Amino acid sequence: MAYNYFKALHIIFVVTWFAGLFYMPRLFIYNVEAGEKSPEECSILRNQFKIMIKRLWYGITWPSAIITLIFGLTVLFHPDYKWYSGLLNEDRLWLLIKLCFVVLLYVYHLSLHVIFKQQMRDDFKYSSQQLRIWNEVATVFLIAIVMLVVVKQSLSFVWGIVGLFAFIAILMIAINLYKKSRSK
Repeated sequence: MAYNYFKALHIIFVVTWFAGLFYMPRLFIYNVEAGEKSPEECSILRNQFKIMIKRLWYGITWPSAIITLIFGLTVLFHPDYKWYSGLLNEDRLWLLIKLCFVVLLYVYHLSLHVIFKQQMRDDFKYSSQQLRIWNEVATVFLIAIVMLVVVKQSLSFVWGIVGLFAFIAILMIAINLYKKSRSK
């Protein structure tokens, strides 16, 4: 019984964590683009974006990442879920792959923390275009992880990889089309 509550809480905090991961790069983009405004406008916008970025990062994104990890480990090691039995069998291979994606997602989260620290110091190392591309990484992780969890063993690994790369290609095309339309 408690297992289902832990699982539900894990999913809830995954959702709030992803909300932060999706919105944070957008704020980074807006903060960079504020530099294109007049000095007065830039100062006002960047001060506001700093407040918004700090609140989102420390109020939602980091706490959600930590609570997601706590409940995820609670579910993984709960006695009702014997993940370790046959982990390398085909019917559990999806879990191993999912956990690899989750580790990479935390690496992505830490990369956003680096950008966060830079922007708090008014150090803008990335263009808005680079940040737009980086913004889509969370989407790729979301799709990969959800597909693995829902489809599991019936998902052909090869077709899954092909589909993921096709999605990435479509995203890159869309970002480039948006860049071209913005420059007109």
